[in-house]
Amino acid sequence: MVARSAQYGSNAETTPLVRRLPGRTMDTFLLKLIVTPVLILAASLASRRWGEIVGGWFVGLPLTSGPVCFFLALDQGTGFAAAATLGSLAGAAAEAAFALAYGFKAGRSAWPIALAVGSLAYGLAGFLFQRAALALWPLVGIVCVALAASLILMPRPGAKDIAPMTLPRWDIPARMVLATALVLGLTALAPLVGPRLSGLFATYPAFAAVLAAFSHRGRGAAAAIQVLRGLLTGLYSFTGFFATLALTIERLGIAAGFAAATAVALVVQLCSWQILKRRP
Repeated sequence: MVARSAQYGSNAETTPLVRRLPGRTMDTFLLKLIVTPVLILAASLASRRWGEIVGGWFVGLPLTSGPVCFFLALDQGTGFAAAATLGSLAGAAAEAAFALAYGFKAGRSAWPIALAVGSLAYGLAGFLFQRAALALWPLVGIVCVALAASLILMPRPGAKDIAPMTLPRWDIPARMVLATALVLGLTALAPLVGPRLSGLFATYPAFAAVLAAFSHRGRGAAAAIQVLRGLLTGLYSFTGFFATLALTIERLGIAAGFAAATAVALVVQLCSWQILKRRP
């Protein structure tokens, strides 16, 4: 089923579009407006309560790309969503490149430069993966290797290098607005760019980038690196989510496919939390 979905590639004109009723379109739009800001609010509060590494770990979950893929399935059909999962998995490997590039640059540069370098690494890695157009299991294997390698190579600053927390009041509202705009924009552009690119765009680590940049600015490079280490650990659940979704959504349907993917993601996230607690 996944191979059949992948044939759509990035050609939007080959994707079967679903007829939309006005009431259904409005309901989907309202879901986007409600669910997305609630998810990023939860991630931001977790970061403030338990620290940067937990915040990064939390946003490793498919908080944005999961809802994006759900809305793509409602709007464009399960075939489109199944193909988009491959783009999302490629994006996870690109996120590993983002985290590693930002982490190495953070100790020597201010946050705007580190963010630019990380984003460039994400774009280059994403482009290469899109050109390769790998099948599901090779892609899953590469993602897991990329995450493990990035965690090993990531700098390890000490806790004493992190300055006291100082965050502006508008920090959380800004993240909520950004998240909602991202979901609305990606689902609106989906018919134009195709399923694989939709999945890739959805996985740009916007919230991890915001967390890292604000932590870098307010508490130093060590705090930003903690965010990124948490992100890399959390991305294993992201990978489990989209691998499961790719296998189930066309066979089981939207509700059952997302339920199975969510269950797998939560189990993997719990395991990654146990690993995270044991790491220095």
